[in-house]
Amino acid sequence: QVQLVESGGGLVQAGGSLRLSCAASGRTWNIYGMGWFRQGPDKEREFVAAITWSGSNTWYADSVKGRFTISRDNAKNTVFLQMTSLKFEDTAVYYCATSNLGYSQSYYYTGPGGVWGQGTQVTVSS
Repeated sequence: QVQLVESGGGLVQAGGSLRLSCAASGRTWNIYGMGWFRQGPDKEREFVAAITWSGSNTWYADSVKGRFTISRDNAKNTVFLQMTSLKFEDTAVYYCATSNLGYSQSYYYTGPGGVWGQGTQVTVSS
């Protein structure tokens, strides 16, 4: 089994930046992709960004393209989500998740083998 620990959330003013981290441990050799999701107040869960475990391919939702960057530290088995130019509507609980099937579609992360972190709160004040 894979374990995920997220960190880096907090309170930031609109226009500011935050970097989220997701550290993976355990059976990481089964991971194909890592994704970030978010769920804001009274909103459906949104698939935000994803990266292959090798780090060679990335995907972004249109809502964050150009503002968020996903990356990976191979040595530390950690995936980062650098968020810049934050907006009030970016306020949400952010979750990282793993997939052993693919990386750029949300359903890869909700099937068998998908593992989710506990979530970290990001609050953007307007």
